[in-house]
Amino acid sequence: METALRTDALKKMFGGLAAVNGVSLECRVGSVHAVIGPNGAGKTTLINLLSGDLAPSAGRIEILGRQVSGLPPHRIAQLGVGRSYQRTNIFMGFSAFENCRLAAQSRLPSSMRFIRSASSYREINQAAEGALEVCGLETRRDVAAAALSHGERRQLEVAMTLATSPKVLLFDEPLAGMGAEEAERMVELLRKLGAAHAMLLVEHDMDAVFAIAATLTVMVDGRVLASGTPAQIRANAQVQEAYLGAADD
Repeated sequence: METALRTDALKKMFGGLAAVNGVSLECRVGSVHAVIGPNGAGKTTLINLLSGDLAPSAGRIEILGRQVSGLPPHRIAQLGVGRSYQRTNIFMGFSAFENCRLAAQSRLPSSMRFIRSASSYREINQAAEGALEVCGLETRRDVAAAALSHGERRQLEVAMTLATSPKVLLFDEPLAGMGAEEAERMVELLRKLGAAHAMLLVEHDMDAVFAIAATLTVMVDGRVLASGTPAQIRANAQVQEAYLGAADD
């Protein structure tokens, strides 16, 4: 499988605090790589570095073979990286379709086109419709985001990410705040997307993580404690002590 995302000795300092400290990992197309760890481990900071929301203090980030360390978010996004945030980042007064169309339009060579009607961009509209369908929101396309349920808003944010035609997906706690039924739908969606993209997933729902991920990296205090398959992580004594809890006797 093609390596779409790679970090080497990635580091982010905030004053004297190393929030991310020497993190090296790979994320391959057709595979889900989950990053887990306790609160304050540096997981969201890691995603912010990968998406360009933060500039690294040291180390290297490669996306699709290109060195992108320090590039701004819009440049990294244009290379084929889509991300979601812990809090939904959508326009509440716009319909689900309008939100997706705006996301797709951001990939035009110039998105600042005010004279031509947005509805005339056929490929943009098709990308928005396709993303809604993949995420199970085609029947909710004309509903304002404010009227969607929490789970549907999460699905919409994923749809907006897909509308940009990304090759690499960065998802930061996409199941946060969901009930059991909504979480089950999201897990199935993430599993489907993982088969066609390179996905880096930060998530606290361990049942979901172990159901989806092919590779897990465990972070503690900004460092990588362990990395491996779900079975290897479950069996790792250091991980059990630091995060998962002691193994059953």
